[in-house]
Amino acid sequence: MDLLGDYRRATMFFESGDPLGAARLLEPIVEAEPDNTAVRQLLARAYFNSAQLAGAEAQLRALIERDPSDHYAHHVLGRTLERGGRFREALPHLRLAAAMKRDDDYAEAVRRAEAWLGKSGADAGGAQ
Repeated sequence: MDLLGDYRRATMFFESGDPLGAARLLEPIVEAEPDNTAVRQLLARAYFNSAQLAGAEAQLRALIERDPSDHYAHHVLGRTLERGGRFREALPHLRLAAAMKRDDDYAEAVRRAEAWLGKSGADAGGAQ
């Protein structure tokens, strides 16, 4: 198994708009190298971009467990939960990411989740 070659191919697949192809290549790499943050992050992004939200959530939670100060993992986890309609669960991760790093995308995600919660009230909670 050529892990580096597979990672490079997965990156090319991801960047060319094929997140499913990227995920197929990345899954065995994460299995072989579970502590490799870059590979796990790319797999999470591939899952997110291919609407495999449970897979993205699992990878992002693993990244956060390993490094709770990973603002990007918190942001993408928040976006993943938001995309699944789980705004109440998303908001703390989005707010934490925005507090850790000033970024317009982070701030916009917080505003968007707060707006959804304001509009839908109790319905925006945790229906999964």
